This record gives sequence, structure tokens and C-alpha cells, in this order.
Amino acid sequence: MEKKQTIIELTQLGKVFHTKDGSVSALENIDLQIYEGEIFGIIGMSGAGKSTLVRCINFLEKPTSGEVIFDGQKLSQLTEKELRAVRRSMGMIFQQFNLLMQRTAFQNICFPLEIAGMEKSAAKERAEELLEIVGLSDKRNVYPSQLSGGQKQRVAIARALATKPKVLLCDEATSALDPSTTQSILALIKDINRRLGITIIVITHEMSVIEEICQRVAIIDDSKIAEIGTVEEIFTRPKSAAGRKFFFPGGAKTRELTGDRCIRVVFDGGNAYEPVIANMILECKVPVNILFGDIKNIDDKSFGHLVLQIPDDERTKGRIVAYLQEKNLTVEEVIENV
Repeated sequence: MEKKQTIIELTQLGKVFHTKDGSVSALENIDLQIYEGEIFGIIGMSGAGKSTLVRCINFLEKPTSGEVIFDGQKLSQLTEKELRAVRRSMGMIFQQFNLLMQRTAFQNICFPLEIAGMEKSAAKERAEELLEIVGLSDKRNVYPSQLSGGQKQRVAIARALATKPKVLLCDEATSALDPSTTQSILALIKDINRRLGITIIVITHEMSVIEEICQRVAIIDDSKIAEIGTVEEIFTRPKSAAGRKFFFPGGAKTRELTGDRCIRVVFDGGNAYEPVIANMILECKVPVNILFGDIKNIDDKSFGHLVLQIPDDERTKGRIVAYLQEKNLTVEEVIENV
């Protein structure tokens, strides 16, 4: 099996902000490896520390402790000039696009190339190529005020790719967009990863974004990494309370389940559309109550899960679990509120 090449490594990373009211710890003991060519997700609720983390990755915020290693270089040991060169290898796109309103789409894409000192004709050629990649060749001379939100983000993506970075950082890049536009932007990001082989880091608070395009994900909670794994692993067997929370949209709680036991049943592709629960009820001759259900698309495969309320009886629970496991389903008891 081919060994994956690490492009970004964070070791014992910490960030403390000092204010007049005291010190605030934004990040604590972050250990993380991101592999070359993958789409890696970082998810957390507001205030968890994810935006601080992405700013530490490109050293726009200097960590208080620990190391950021990019492509074999410890960023803490670089001069300001060397850091600027490294940042050109890390393109970034934002929630609010951050385009220059007085410049056309074409001129916005040329801007980082001008700063990098690229020869004018080469910069123009690169900008034309990128407009083609993001599907905006016909908007070359249009100003941001005349573009839709999705089109603005496409210009921002093209601009971030202008200097041929090795990594693209996406900080809540779809949060300001409607669901349909979000889908088209995520499809574009996935296509760029596939075509250009660029490593992409997606920072978001939306699990649907992670499920749509990421291979692996880190869940950040209260300034720390709660767990890391493939999206499939964390969906199937979340190990942390923070991980489990993301699979119950709208803050659905299990407190209403008191009295009877609850189990979470996870199924994938081949059995997602089989009447497994109905067959289980007939086979085990036991009533169950479906309290929660969802089907998701993760890495082009269908996954689903159900939370079932079952009788509070050990023998009955054993029969139900045995039946479901025989069907190659993952079953876990839901104990805590989520």
C-alpha cells in the first residue's frame, strides 16, 4: 500500500489571546496531519476554534505553542519573506468572497499575480485559463456588483488558484450561498481537487458540506480536536459526544426517549433501501418506535441511520441487536442526550 505524503502537520498547536479581561485559549494541543491531494474537513460549532485554526495553518495568526510544518518546513523558523512565499502556496477563499469591487472578474484574478511580480502577458494567460476552469469566461469584464453570490465565489476560487498553490483553504466558503449554489460550488471544488491534484482544507459548521466532498474530517470542540477519521468512520461509529451531535440536525434530543431503550442503526449502500427494520419487527415479533432517521450521500455512496426506541428488556434487545448485526448493520446503544 502506497504511503500517503503529509503536506501539513500540526504538533501540539496552541493559541492564546490576551485581552484586558484576561487570557482566552482558542486552541489547545492540536495534533493533525493532512495528506497531499486529499480534501480534508475541519468542522465545529461557532466559537469552537476552527477559524483560528485555519489562520494558524498559514501563519496569519502565529501560534502561542507547538509547530506548523508545511511541505517539510517549520513555519516558526521562516523569515517574513519566506513566509510570504509559503502563503503563495496556500490559496484561501472566504465566506464573503473579499473581491476588489473596483476591479473586473479578470482583474481580480490578475491581482495576486501582479503582487507576485509575474510578467503581464503570462498573468493574462493564467487568468483566462482560470476563468475557463471556474466556468466564467463570459464574465471576464464584469464587476463583482453585477455577479451573483455563486459567481463571486467562483471568481474568488480562481483568484486563490492564480499562483498555483499546493493547498486551498476554504473558510466557510459556502455559508453565504443558497443550497443550490452551494451544491455547484462544492462540485467545482471537488472537480478542482480531481483535475489539479491540489490539497483542499474545508472549514465549516455544516456536516452536509463535509459529507459531500471530504475524505477525512477533524471535529473541533471547545478549542480541542474531539476526533479525527474518515467521514465514513465518523458517521458509522462516532467516538465523541461532539461527533454524535452532528448527526442529529436541529438539536434533536433523546431526553424524550426516557423509559425505553434507544439504539442507533447505521446502514450503507447495499442495504440502505432494503426493508430491514420492517423485516426485523416481523422476525423478532417486537414493536419499535422510529424516533429519528436520515439518509446521506458520503463520497458518492448512500449512508443512512435510524434511532429506534425498543422495549426496556435485555432479552428483547439482544434478539433485535443480533438480527441487525446478522444483516451486517452497525448497532450502538444511545445512552446520552445528544
